[in-house]
Amino acid sequence: MKWLLITSALLYVASIRRPIFVAALGCSLAYLASRGMALGRLPLIGPQDTLAFFSGALGLMGLPFLYSRQTAGVRWFCWGCGALAGLFAALALPFPTINMPLPPILDTYWFELHVALAFFAYGLFGIAALLGVAFLQGGGKPALDLQYRAALVGYSFFSLSMVSGGIWGYYAWGTYWLWTAKELWTSILWIFYSLFLHLRLKGQAWERGFAWLGIVGFLVTLFTYLGVSMLMRSSHSF
Repeated sequence: MKWLLITSALLYVASIRRPIFVAALGCSLAYLASRGMALGRLPLIGPQDTLAFFSGALGLMGLPFLYSRQTAGVRWFCWGCGALAGLFAALALPFPTINMPLPPILDTYWFELHVALAFFAYGLFGIAALLGVAFLQGGGKPALDLQYRAALVGYSFFSLSMVSGGIWGYYAWGTYWLWTAKELWTSILWIFYSLFLHLRLKGQAWERGFAWLGIVGFLVTLFTYLGVSMLMRSSHSF
């Protein structure tokens, strides 16, 4: 069913209109569903499955913002969301699939909940970064308000992901927290968005800084997800 992933990547990149984006999201979700049915679990193991899941999360989380009246005047926003989701779908393609049952240490709903919530949060942080760009390019206060909402919901998902991850860690290793690189960067990311969301209370003088930090936050997100897995040893590495 890899053709579904290829089709979703192509349609995402061509998403100059919302119906094309919706078609791309449909192919992405169909791919993930077919993988899940074949495996008997959520496809959350290995680079291909996680990158494809991230792409689907970006599309799914971005959909409500595409149909928001506040983004109607930002002509490139639909394509921007599609290009971002398509990028990660394309990055997933070279990697082989890992077709095996979950190892005992991962075979718990807490693990699946932890990872799925994290990717939903990552997707919303990506959408927030795009909305920050929209504001800096003259999108006005509505774009900034949407950026705040996207980051706030993403932060809520990420906080729940950390809680479920701690419960999974207790079942897996007998402790709620391990001081590995992944846990360290997860803490950095959570603290970053905690401070970022409070910065919105500083008022109009900080609006451009708020928009820029939303973009920086997504870069921190990508390092937490990809950089740690590729460059550091961790219990969360691919």
